[in-house]
Amino acid sequence: MTHSLKIIIGSTRPGRKGPVVAQWIDTVARAHGAFDVSLVDLADMDLPLLDEPKHPAMQDYQHDHTKRWSAVIGEADAFIFVTPEYDFFAPASLVNAIQCLSREWKYKAAGVVSYGGISGGLRSMEVLRGLLVNQSVMPLAQSVPLPLFTNHITDDGRFDANEKMVEGANLMLDELVKWTGALKSLRG
Repeated sequence: MTHSLKIIIGSTRPGRKGPVVAQWIDTVARAHGAFDVSLVDLADMDLPLLDEPKHPAMQDYQHDHTKRWSAVIGEADAFIFVTPEYDFFAPASLVNAIQCLSREWKYKAAGVVSYGGISGGLRSMEVLRGLLVNQSVMPLAQSVPLPLFTNHITDDGRFDANEKMVEGANLMLDELVKWTGALKSLRG
């Protein structure tokens, strides 16, 4: 059985590098073969800051953008969040996207690919994991931090990962398969 994996680009900032990193993990995930992979760009979702009048747990969405986002997340079995680190934190766009839904996230597994300077976005990743736990998402311990990631962007705009990055991504995907299968029964 193939599970649905959504790779979510967490930054919407102009000039961002998230799409480059996301394209790389998308290629690795497709080659891994255990998932039906889709790339989701938050910049295309056009989610304003928490603009629904009712709590997300009610799933009584009034706005088309929230309904569209709910459908994307609702059909997923698992996630990989691609996140930079802004001021030692996850981007506001990603935090908002997670918080504007509730039930759609429950009992699904998530991996994180973070990128940044010397820390590779690890602080952003830790903040994100805490938020995901609060949404009943199982964030994996296995993650893929990409330190000094701009050194791996080629002149033609591709992310050229080294062997250890690819190995780490495949280890994360192996764990994501296990957790996704285990959690699926909880969703009924």
